[in-house]
Amino acid sequence: MNHSQLRSFHAAAEFGGFTAASKALLISQPTITTQVRALEAQYGVELFVRSGRNVLLTPDGEELYEITKRIVRFETEAREFLQAHGDQKAGQLRLAAVGPFHATDVLVALKTQHPNVQVSVQLGNSQRTLERLFEFTADVAMIAHFEDDPRLEMVPFSRHRVVVFVHADHPWFGRRSIKLEELEGQDFVLREKGSTTRLALEKALDKAGITINPVVEIGSREAVWKAVEQGIAIGAVADFEFVPHPRLRTVEISDVEIITNYHIAVLKERRDARLIRTLVQIAQTVGNTELG
Repeated sequence: MNHSQLRSFHAAAEFGGFTAASKALLISQPTITTQVRALEAQYGVELFVRSGRNVLLTPDGEELYEITKRIVRFETEAREFLQAHGDQKAGQLRLAAVGPFHATDVLVALKTQHPNVQVSVQLGNSQRTLERLFEFTADVAMIAHFEDDPRLEMVPFSRHRVVVFVHADHPWFGRRSIKLEELEGQDFVLREKGSTTRLALEKALDKAGITINPVVEIGSREAVWKAVEQGIAIGAVADFEFVPHPRLRTVEISDVEIITNYHIAVLKERRDARLIRTLVQIAQTVGNTELG
């Protein structure tokens, strides 16, 4: 086995075929095919199922692909380290986050201190955000809900109250607070399953034996906000995420504190990577201003 064989295999797996891999690596398609076949022959494994021009990873191929993702990422980190000079930070970072608000604050702080670092951001709920970390398609994750996992290092970031918000035509529009029991039977617009805000709200409702009526389930904060703005039902949101609008108002739940705790997550095996460590340190500084 040599590095070029693994590189050809990884490219074919990543791009879905030998022709696409050859274009990505700027080498001929027969060379890609020959290198992958040599790898299979050397170890007596089948890495791809070939059907015409289409190729699919076998179970063995899937496992090897997970390994080569790590290899490729570590090579990238080594290259970024060598390219950086003096105290100047340079390179690329991929951030996965549950929402744009905290992510934007961290990005501004990072770019202010290290303008040569290029950052891409992927948004999704906590479940999908963690998946991206494990898939090696993200370097750092900003999440709110997580289960203990020995592969992860979690750094506390910030904590926020969950509030409900209503349209101007709702009877609660003129109120500053309600009791949790008043949510009984209320129509709700909810985020998709896996959303941290939804999990926190449902946990509090279940504990109190209160049942709400989910009339719409929507997969983004912006869509929930729009649905409530149109008067469809009540929404729930972390307090810092509410976008002011003349016909919308937040209403606090006075007798129960429903909290979402936000964390920075990194893979333990990558926590000492230079740029990852830099981002975590900056995020802690930004997040500490919002604790309390």
